[in-house]
Amino acid sequence: MVKVRAARPAEAEDLTGLVMRSKAHWGYDAAFLAACAPELRIRAGDVTARRVVVAENGRGEVVGVASLEGTPPRAELGLLFVEPSAVGQGVGRLLYRDVLRRAVELGVRRLVIDSDPHATGFYRAMGAVPVAEPAASAASPAAEAGGTALVRFEAAPVPLADWARAWTGGGRAVHLGNVGEFNAQFADATLDREQRPAHHYACLAAFYSPHPAALVLPRPVPRGWTELVCRQLGWTGVEVYDGLLDADPGLAEAVRARPALAALLTGSGLPLVPWGRTRAFGRLAGRPWRDGELRYESKSAAHGLFGRILADGGHPGIVLPRQWRVDGRWAAARMLAARTRAGESTVLKSEHGVGGSGTTVLTPARVRAAGGARAVLRRLPRGPLLVEEYVGGAASRGDEGPRDLTYDGFVDEAGRAHEVGGAVMEVADGCYRGATVGPGVVPGWAEKSLIAFGAAVGRELADSGYRGWFDVDFVADGTGRLAPTETNLRLTGPSIAFMVAARLDALRGAGHLVRIVDRVELGARLPEAQLDELCAALARGCAELGAVFVPAIPTGAFEPAPWLGVLVAARGREVLDAAEALVRAEALAVGAMFGPT
Repeated sequence: MVKVRAARPAEAEDLTGLVMRSKAHWGYDAAFLAACAPELRIRAGDVTARRVVVAENGRGEVVGVASLEGTPPRAELGLLFVEPSAVGQGVGRLLYRDVLRRAVELGVRRLVIDSDPHATGFYRAMGAVPVAEPAASAASPAAEAGGTALVRFEAAPVPLADWARAWTGGGRAVHLGNVGEFNAQFADATLDREQRPAHHYACLAAFYSPHPAALVLPRPVPRGWTELVCRQLGWTGVEVYDGLLDADPGLAEAVRARPALAALLTGSGLPLVPWGRTRAFGRLAGRPWRDGELRYESKSAAHGLFGRILADGGHPGIVLPRQWRVDGRWAAARMLAARTRAGESTVLKSEHGVGGSGTTVLTPARVRAAGGARAVLRRLPRGPLLVEEYVGGAASRGDEGPRDLTYDGFVDEAGRAHEVGGAVMEVADGCYRGATVGPGVVPGWAEKSLIAFGAAVGRELADSGYRGWFDVDFVADGTGRLAPTETNLRLTGPSIAFMVAARLDALRGAGHLVRIVDRVELGARLPEAQLDELCAALARGCAELGAVFVPAIPTGAFEPAPWLGVLVAARGREVLDAAEALVRAEALAVGAMFGPT
């Protein structure tokens, strides 16, 4: 295993030799290397002054060297060279990330990199951004001798986000993929009893915090998946405990049924993070279960909470749609028919549901096409129904701005509410499809209202006794106002994107946009080895665009109608969109190799 340590003055001559061998690896001639030698020489006095570190393998051999030079807030990556025999083994990546980490500790906010032309692909892949400013050494004697010019890059080192440090204390955590267990506690008719989809979504446990120590999963996951995720996000030492359940959704109870595993996970001293709170999780974690702490998972209870917050008149940018709880199906049919005759669109909701399950948007045209209100109701799952006023879209604002937005935050164990931020969701016909987070994603006209109202909900949840992650979902009306539609007292797809954005910003520099896409259709069911190959190819293809690809949900690839959940990240919207398009096209095209699904 390769590790980084401080260089020693006595190593200076040997390190100079490593630097020259690494430079020669790119095929430069003797005259050019001789011209480079004075610039690349490391003297004994440089080791401390230039903050030189080395990468050392398990045999104690030095296989790489890097330096961090200058004073905050601006510094330079002076050296980054790898022994030719170790190229391609992750040594450069390890050294670069160490430089970025030390830059954060020193207070550096602008890291300048003057790259050899042969190394530009590496720095792009590491998240550095090319800049138009010419490299300082481009006109040096070495450059002139070789007829080559250095290429300037920059990175913006930042510490882990404040909210992320508050979430798990800034350290590693144990992640419990109890999605099915969380859903099952509500016994809602719109939720799958077997929780098959939930067991796929349990793979999102990999991203419950910016750096997991262990993943606990109900179903087996491909080993190649965890290896790629760890490589993309710079994780090491992540333990995976999978295949704990056959059918029953109770993951916390499955862990408790294995005393040695339960003791290992709960006795590690690390935070134990679930998808959502359950009574069984409370028993596993030794945390008292508070009756009613999840009451605002109910859509009618959340609507009541929103109304109480708005009663003080302090949120002019928020509008609350009317909602009625109906006594039975015929009452719902009569109300729907009356609204249809009046030309009103209507939203039918169950009390619970995830990802839009149990939510149906009905325009008058759709009701008539279905054969009337009673025919519509007969096709919906049994269970209590809410009838809600439909909030019109954003067309009258004269823009193509987002329609569906969300606020994410959490309440810590001391009862303090923390803001994470806002995101834009992709929703089709009431069903969640994904979300994008990052700088500038939430438009200016919505941001202030969204943040203020989300924070108010967080305070109310804290006062009610709730502890954990939450979100508030909104739809935008035609006048620039937001209508809150529900709150989720658990982790969510957008929360996963926030976690990955926080990790990538700390790992690669500030400014990442991250998009989570729930379902990317595959053209064929793939053997595990071929799925690994596809994901590795997508990672390379996205890197060439300047983006990062992370497979988020791999187990859907083995379904009869195969699919993947994915994350893509970039520093600009155009690159982000291009990366998503590439992933979708390549995933669908894989069917051409294997024939019909």
